[in-house]
Amino acid sequence: MFARPSGIPRESGCYLFRNEHDTVIYVGKALSLQQRLSNYFQRGDALDFKTQALMAEATSVEWIVTPSEIDALILENELIKQNQPRYNMRLKDDKSFPYVAIDSRTDFPAPLITRGKHVKGVRYFGPFVDVRALRATIDELLQAFPLRSCTKHKFNYQQRIGRPCLLYDIGKCSGPCVQAVDAADYQKLVQSWAKFFEGDVRQLRTLLQGQMKAASEKKHYEAAAKARDGLAALERAAGNQSVVLDDHSNLDVLAVDTDGGRAAVVRFRVRHGRIIGRTVHLIDRSMDEGGAEILESVLPDLYSDPGSVPPVVVVPDAESASPLMRAYLSTLRDKNVDVVAPQRGRRRRVLDLATNDARAVISRDSLRRQSDHNVRSRALQELGEALGLKQPPFRIECFDMSHLQGTNYVGSMVVFEDGISKKGDYRRFNVKEILGNDDVGAMQEVVRRRLTYWGDDQAATKFHRPDLIIIDGGLPQLHAAQKAAKSLGLADVEFAALAKREELLYRPGSSIPIALERGSESLYLVQRIRDEAHRFAITFHRSKRAKSMIASTLEAVEGLGPARRERLMVQFGSLDALRHATLDELEALAWLPNEVARNIYDHLQAPSEPRPTKGGARDE
Repeated sequence: MFARPSGIPRESGCYLFRNEHDTVIYVGKALSLQQRLSNYFQRGDALDFKTQALMAEATSVEWIVTPSEIDALILENELIKQNQPRYNMRLKDDKSFPYVAIDSRTDFPAPLITRGKHVKGVRYFGPFVDVRALRATIDELLQAFPLRSCTKHKFNYQQRIGRPCLLYDIGKCSGPCVQAVDAADYQKLVQSWAKFFEGDVRQLRTLLQGQMKAASEKKHYEAAAKARDGLAALERAAGNQSVVLDDHSNLDVLAVDTDGGRAAVVRFRVRHGRIIGRTVHLIDRSMDEGGAEILESVLPDLYSDPGSVPPVVVVPDAESASPLMRAYLSTLRDKNVDVVAPQRGRRRRVLDLATNDARAVISRDSLRRQSDHNVRSRALQELGEALGLKQPPFRIECFDMSHLQGTNYVGSMVVFEDGISKKGDYRRFNVKEILGNDDVGAMQEVVRRRLTYWGDDQAATKFHRPDLIIIDGGLPQLHAAQKAAKSLGLADVEFAALAKREELLYRPGSSIPIALERGSESLYLVQRIRDEAHRFAITFHRSKRAKSMIASTLEAVEGLGPARRERLMVQFGSLDALRHATLDELEALAWLPNEVARNIYDHLQAPSEPRPTKGGARDE
């Protein structure tokens, strides 16, 4: 660790750590630079792992003073985008999402779908997720509020020949090219489009209903029919927008979900009770940042335009509703913004909807990566190079342990081939030799039992030789796996241990961890393998624990052995269902003697022992 520099100011600002190659490796912000930076220059054991790794690599620090913490937040976001430091979260922007754009700089603007950068003077609505649904919505709106949808070249041509195109004849254009509508009336149509995409369907519905009624009273039935068709088109277009609040609220909902090194932030824009847009940010987490820290890091990307800030922003929890977020949003909007974290009610239901959407975003991204052969090949290539293997590991096995205070000890083995899980080769192990809470001893037993098949005929067993065995744990578990291999005389087994929290890999013969690049395909693959091993072990442990609880509850029943207990569970599904069974239902089982059925019923229906109270007396 380099020496703490002198002269650190007390003002707010951003600081940048650089390594020996003068590369920015971390960018942070602070209300007081002096107080914040002093936290980095402490004893190594007083720092968390991420900070220890940062300070071990950093050789210098510099800072930029800002007028306020809000300015520091904005500057931090720009510096992270510019430098992409390895110890910061990495933001994946969403420029590919479609927007509806209306160029308000012209007298007769045409709506268009764009994915490009925003241009000053052009009104943008969105972003939207499903471009097909968006095109269908625009098609319906053209019937209700007929803006022109032709190109500038087509508009000039029709204007030159003095004849409108087919869209005017079918009622999907108001005909500005032949002066069938003046600029003022055309701007009213533009405002109707803006109101629709801002979620205010009620006002537009009232407008069209009024036009239809007025035309009908004057016996202008053709105009009334046109307003009626426009109203129907408006309802069809509005059907594409989800009604989530019936109080016509204007608010934003921010949700975060994480999975290993990935995180997704979803923003729902709710206007007049309807979801009119959604923004998604995919993020590569640097270490183990929580939801509040992730939201804070993407805040300048979520809100950069004052007009996009609503009066209310809903966030997942109280920690996310930080004073900095309130101050930033209120300053940007130039009005007070209420940041709330609802625990129940309608807003909570919308928040849960956004959270599920963020979870689905990560899931879709995971499936995309798994289905892409090039991505999987790159992940295996990166992993092989990082671990110093002779070739990329085609078959990878991962071991994990699960228990509850040393009871029902189980182990799991999951298998991935070519970066895809091979569930037919998964194996479960009941730990038999280890008593009590001993993860290291249990890992040694399980790995030894698996390696017993190492030298067998590969055609006669599904235990094919793996190119890499990953041990879920640290150096002690890795040494245990090595001892298991040594006890069997095996020297060519490639091991690696994955530390649970820090996600660092250890290799035999070295205590120096290997850190895979944050956001890399290799790290994502290792996390997915580890998570699958953990899930498989937990599932097996719960199943075994449930069976042991059933056995302990029913073992005192006379005449009920293991075979009959298992058959009872198949028949009733659970111990709770068995408790609610009547004596007639038990005696109706042809394979169960009536005497045993009565024993089961009496045993399960017997009153429990009275519980002692604090004074030593028993509850009656």
